[in-house]
Amino acid sequence: MGMLQAQNVHYIYQSKYQKVHAVKGINFDFEEGKFYAIVGKSGCGKTTFLSLLAGLDLPTEGSILYDGKSTAERNRDEYRLRAISLICQSYNLFPLLTVEENVTYPMLLRGVSQSQAEKTAREKLKDVGLNSSYYKRLPAMLSGGEQQRVAIARALVSDARIILADEPTGNLDTENSELVFSLLQRLAHEEGYCIIVVTHDLAIADKADEVLHLKDGALLD
Repeated sequence: MGMLQAQNVHYIYQSKYQKVHAVKGINFDFEEGKFYAIVGKSGCGKTTFLSLLAGLDLPTEGSILYDGKSTAERNRDEYRLRAISLICQSYNLFPLLTVEENVTYPMLLRGVSQSQAEKTAREKLKDVGLNSSYYKRLPAMLSGGEQQRVAIARALVSDARIILADEPTGNLDTENSELVFSLLQRLAHEEGYCIIVVTHDLAIADKADEVLHLKDGALLD
């Protein structure tokens, strides 16, 4: 049994003009120590499915289970704070906080002391290849690849063992894309994280341990 499970997951949303069945009956188990890629054409349900895994919404039918318990039965704010880390294409860094402050911020929210948060932040920034010369820089002073690495470092400071990433290299050039995916791959294989990435880049997806192909909201065999 995987640490994160999708059991007959459906999601339907109603717009002003139509009803859209965005996710259709997905069943899948995600395990620790593996790197998963979710691929498919635009509008196939990739990001909607990822948002359900992240607890940003609940399935219309079926369940997302974390350690055997449905997200519908959990405090989803707590789930997002402690069980999963979400990395977005747009990085979502605080523009007026330094690199170090961006990474320490979620730890301070959890009650970690300032000194311990700074120590951990510096360790994780080093892990993603950013040395002390970056600590006091603002996000606007960084390249896209550097900003994404800060976002990954911020994800790593949580206690979460699941990292969800939505098109994390969509704004990056080939070199930085490969660097970011290599980092995520190492986190899965060497440190036991469960990494789940939505991507449109099939060349990058080929590096995943398992690839989930979605079409019209359904998981292809």
